[in-house]
Amino acid sequence: MNKLRAGVIGLGMGKSHIAGYQAHPGVEVVAIADMDAVKLEKVGNEKSIAGRYTSAELMLEREKLDVVSVVTPNKFHMPLTLTALKAGCHVLCEKPMAMNAEEARTMLAAAKKARRKLMINFSYRFTEQSWALKKQVEDGILGDIYFGRTVWHRRRGMPGFGGWFGTKALAGGGPLIDLGVHRLDLALWLMGYPKPEWVLARTYDFLGAERASLENKTFDVEDLAAGMITFKNGASLEVEASWAANIKEHELMETRLLGTKGGLLQRNVGGGYNFDAELFIERQGAQYDMHLDTPAPRPPSAQAHFADSIINRTPHTATGEEGVIVMQLLDALYESARIRKPVKIG
Repeated sequence: MNKLRAGVIGLGMGKSHIAGYQAHPGVEVVAIADMDAVKLEKVGNEKSIAGRYTSAELMLEREKLDVVSVVTPNKFHMPLTLTALKAGCHVLCEKPMAMNAEEARTMLAAAKKARRKLMINFSYRFTEQSWALKKQVEDGILGDIYFGRTVWHRRRGMPGFGGWFGTKALAGGGPLIDLGVHRLDLALWLMGYPKPEWVLARTYDFLGAERASLENKTFDVEDLAAGMITFKNGASLEVEASWAANIKEHELMETRLLGTKGGLLQRNVGGGYNFDAELFIERQGAQYDMHLDTPAPRPPSAQAHFADSIINRTPHTATGEEGVIVMQLLDALYESARIRKPVKIG
């Protein structure tokens, strides 16, 4: 069987996409694209990739690719995804899916019309702990989930300060759309993606705006966002995200879910990127804590999972439909913060 021909657009986080594809025996990364010619040459040499383009459109026109990762500033997710779909490619798009829900719906409609797969790189699903917890939730250990809290706070961690991350026209927002999107998707995925009904949110920029003023840098997004989502099944979820907050930890990532039969907690350890997971249950009037010491076998990377779904013609997780729901929630959270009132969804 011929290998899938893969291409990657954007060589920041795109380098992890290259690694994910190259680790799959059924995929060959044949082309990469980035406007930075120096970075293009460097990564091409390191990864032994012959096809190198400063124009993503030219790459898509010439290379006849099967699958493409779009790993660019958020503003370019929709146009590049549409171009890739038109070229006959399946698309793995970095999170967030788009700048807003309208763009996300356009992308999903284009994928359906082209009969191609569209997956969103919600990478925090693809960990041993997350997959193990998902299996436990599906087995009913929590019962009916009625409340959750999912957060990603940084004491100080504004990416590329003064660059595109802090520019609303390129990013669409700040830490909520950058970091919060990961924890939001993880919580929704574990909860079974219940249908949202209302949101109420606030955003703040005290620390980021002060630094931007002192350094004469661009920063027109929030540095902290917090919100509450209610669902049609009666459940609720708190969401928090920040690039700058006066907390003890360097980074704090935590997702907690409470159900009628048990509770769940996944959090990072020591302010880093290793995670711990626990379950809390009651049996015959006694309380038990279950610590995940030996996770399930490591799940495939997002890239390998997507490749398998294409090769085997099977469903994949992190669908375009779920990406649209996340964008609807992000839109509503930002709108609620703007008007300082609750916003109804649907």
